[in-house]
Amino acid sequence: MTSALVVIDVQESFRRRPSWALVDNPEIADRVQRLVAAARARGELVVWVLHSEPGTGTVFDPELGHVRPMAGLEPASGEPTLVKTSANAFTTTGLQQLLTRHGVGELTVCGIRTEQCCETTARLAADLGYAVTFVADATATFPIEHPDAPPGRTIEEVMADPRTLSAAAVAERTRYVLAGRFATLRTVDEVAGVPAGV
Repeated sequence: MTSALVVIDVQESFRRRPSWALVDNPEIADRVQRLVAAARARGELVVWVLHSEPGTGTVFDPELGHVRPMAGLEPASGEPTLVKTSANAFTTTGLQQLLTRHGVGELTVCGIRTEQCCETTARLAADLGYAVTFVADATATFPIEHPDAPPGRTIEEVMADPRTLSAAAVAERTRYVLAGRFATLRTVDEVAGVPAGV
């Protein structure tokens, strides 16, 4: 069974937002690069997915130039880059068709945001019959405001609100929800093949 690494939204757009100061995994690009190197060494397909919101004027608007992999990440020749406009990596791309053409049955998922695009992709992939590995420590996310919070608050106001869900709590919830239901949880070290104790 052929495997693929799917790198989701590890793009400069996120680093252009004030909320990047609150990211739970600022080393996300380095960790993803380790997974990419390991996948390439095993001859696995590496698929790059970027999120785009055309015409919005936000950091996800491709006209602003931030819809590109973070510094230090570079698709190799022949590695497909898909651009999505939905939360999951399947609905608005040809990802499933691409994986079918390559005979892929196993997916390893990493990227940004843990509970949003990464979790949603993992869930859908499992429903489609893929064996999914979710590398939680190669994902990143941010605190989430309470649903009733007023819009437009500063980072300081968001973090001062006791109802704000911490990034750690968000990531933990995703691990609980996915494990044994939609995915197998593994670490970067496990996927990259680092021997125990090293």
